[in-house]
Amino acid sequence: MAADDKNLVFGQPLIGEAEIREVEDTLRSGWIGCGPKTKRFEADFAAYKDSNCALALNSGTSALFHALDAAGIGAGDEVITTALTFVATINSIIHVGATPIIVDVDDETQNIDPAKIEAAVTERTKAILPVHLAGLPCDMDAIMSIANSHNLLVIEDAAHAIEAEYKDKKIGTIGDFGCFSFYPTKNLTTGEGGMLLAKDPAHLALARSRSAHGLSADAYNRYTSSTFAHYRATEVGYKNNMYDLQAALGIHQLARLEENWQVRKSHWMQYRSELSGIGLTLPALPPSNVRHAYHLFAMRVTSDFGVTRDEFIKRMNANGIGCGVHYLSIADHPYHEDRLGLESGDYPVAENISAETVSIPLSAKLNAQDVARVIEAVRHVHRGGLSDLSTCGTDLRI
Repeated sequence: MAADDKNLVFGQPLIGEAEIREVEDTLRSGWIGCGPKTKRFEADFAAYKDSNCALALNSGTSALFHALDAAGIGAGDEVITTALTFVATINSIIHVGATPIIVDVDDETQNIDPAKIEAAVTERTKAILPVHLAGLPCDMDAIMSIANSHNLLVIEDAAHAIEAEYKDKKIGTIGDFGCFSFYPTKNLTTGEGGMLLAKDPAHLALARSRSAHGLSADAYNRYTSSTFAHYRATEVGYKNNMYDLQAALGIHQLARLEENWQVRKSHWMQYRSELSGIGLTLPALPPSNVRHAYHLFAMRVTSDFGVTRDEFIKRMNANGIGCGVHYLSIADHPYHEDRLGLESGDYPVAENISAETVSIPLSAKLNAQDVARVIEAVRHVHRGGLSDLSTCGTDLRI
């Protein structure tokens, strides 16, 4: 590939002039820390989610941690979650001192299997942590039924599912907590960042305090209040708040969220239509009563395709098309295997998916030519194409 050829970066965000102007305005305002734009972003996000309030944080991982922490989950407690997720889900449980109880997933949806949740409940179980993988909502009716019957909390990992809905209920508002990520590859990005929703205002108030050193007032209120007051540390907290430079991006990303969702949905549907019949297991269509967020197009490279998943990725990457793996199963990570006593074969469905799954580019920044390039590249690899895809009929190097 020539040096000036354009790579299709996996998950490249679409940043508009409105975001750039808002960031510039923030820099010129004299207030770049957690302040008015963070508060505005929180209010806008809460309104989008039909929630009473929201807490902006520095990452989706922090949102998970503060949900667990505010719920009082800690040493001796168990939290049931999925075998197919990013390690942040598991790490957050470990960080509060609790024990992750891993269960397998459904082969078609790749989301946590409710039947496996029920079988994993013990007297130490305090919460269920479902992950809406790739933007497809979990079976929340079944999960909430289990939680209610055992008096358990539900903490939704909605990092992939900001626009998703389940039977007219917005994902992240069904359980007790909703956790969102604004990492660069996510449907809404603030560079790094996250958001926490909670049904109980007391939970959110506790998370807000603990995410800012456990203080009685944040910096903006301390330095801009017309009435002087000392701040007090009411407990030992952390430093996990969002700041206004991040929020400046989020304000306008949120305003275009539905527009960008329509673009990604169109790309997702085109992939599903034009990549059938070549030995790939394509992602499941959402049920009619579910709204998919279309965060990832994660397909499975089966033995019928002609090359292994890893070889597929190498050939695509070598020609400037970035791919991802979402995800290795938790049992495939040495640390978690050792710490949690996991063994190969414990989660056969998740492990099989983990060995075959690959995500191809899906972003509102992609145009029609980009999508056509990805489709042709996948087909070319299937036909036994070598690493130099510039020899096929379509010039894939844009």
